[in-house]
Amino acid sequence: MISSTGYSQKVKTWSLTGKASYYSNKFEGRKTCSGDIFCHDSLTGATTKMKMGQFVKVTNTANHKFVIVKVNDRTAKKSPYIIDLTKSAASKLGFLRAGTARVKITRASAESYHAQFVN
Repeated sequence: MISSTGYSQKVKTWSLTGKASYYSNKFEGRKTCSGDIFCHDSLTGATTKMKMGQFVKVTNTANHKFVIVKVNDRTAKKSPYIIDLTKSAASKLGFLRAGTARVKITRASAESYHAQFVN
């Protein structure tokens, strides 16, 4: 069941705050750790903080824009970023020009991920 916030009511509350960046174009067409082919137009992310295949809501804390992405890759263990996003996700969050942003990450459902493509 989806609540008015777009989250499945079965999703447990959890959050993480830190810096996000986005992938460079040189990864376009390469395989991610999950086996997916990287595409900068998709809404996906790389992190070591969450399980592969998990859906997360990423909110830019400066402008409150958010996007829901699927975790399909891993960042370097010593990365200063909690998540690396696709160019499309970074654009929706409004930080393409800056290159990085402070974000809050919370769990999301597959339903809320897919619902953002309907509107």
